[in-house]
Amino acid sequence: MHAYVYMTSHIHLIVTAFDVELQNVIRDFKKYTSKKLIAAIQVLPESRRDWLLKKFSYEAQKSGRAKNYKLWKDGFHPVILDTLEKIEQRVNYIHYNPVEAEIVFHERDFVNSSYRNYEEENTIFCNVNVEPLW
Repeated sequence: MHAYVYMTSHIHLIVTAFDVELQNVIRDFKKYTSKKLIAAIQVLPESRRDWLLKKFSYEAQKSGRAKNYKLWKDGFHPVILDTLEKIEQRVNYIHYNPVEAEIVFHERDFVNSSYRNYEEENTIFCNVNVEPLW
């Protein structure tokens, strides 16, 4: 079971790590997505390209933890979801985040979300093999 929402300044995920430590999964996710996003910014006609690259470069220099660019903040905030009640609460929180941020009026309207996979009228649970956006 996975839930996600990609916001403009952060991401919410429900993930499971079976044979590896969760912090290693998150570390690898951040490393992979940073490289892909920086490459996309450098190639695509992004109007904020120079500003973004300068910002990410500044963060790398400030932290001393990255060579050229630092896109993600350090750390993550894991929550153990060990009951169905906790899982349901977090899935609802994640999906409602774009509404709370006043980006959309209803959860289903946010395209960067797994909400539609959880709707009652959706008879096919389609987020089993979700392709990444990058």
